[in-house]
Amino acid sequence: MSLASAAAEDAALVGITTLAVYLSAHTATTSTTGASEVTYQSGARASITWASASGGSQATSNSQALAIPASTTITYAGTWSASTSGTFYIGAALTSSQAFSTTGTLSFAIGAVTFSAS
Repeated sequence: MSLASAAAEDAALVGITTLAVYLSAHTATTSTTGASEVTYQSGARASITWASASGGSQATSNSQALAIPASTTITYAGTWSASTSGTFYIGAALTSSQAFSTTGTLSFAIGAVTFSAS
């Protein structure tokens, strides 16, 4: 079994977050491909900036907002290299699903999106 130091965990996170600079919304699991991405009401994926990694964790340093169409439930978020197309990196389930009966905005506060190396 391999064990990584906190410095190694932080370096791994920085390696990913240097590339994963856009946030997406998904109606089902992202799988390993970025599947089930919503068709946005307007705009595209939201830009992400990242705070410094520390202790094997790294969080966003900006807020994100995504325009979600009516009659849509968002259950997952994902990270990408570009605002459209691009390379998919990591996806995860939301803490709780977000249902939109009318057009709305899915918002993430500063620090709400966090990666952990453990």
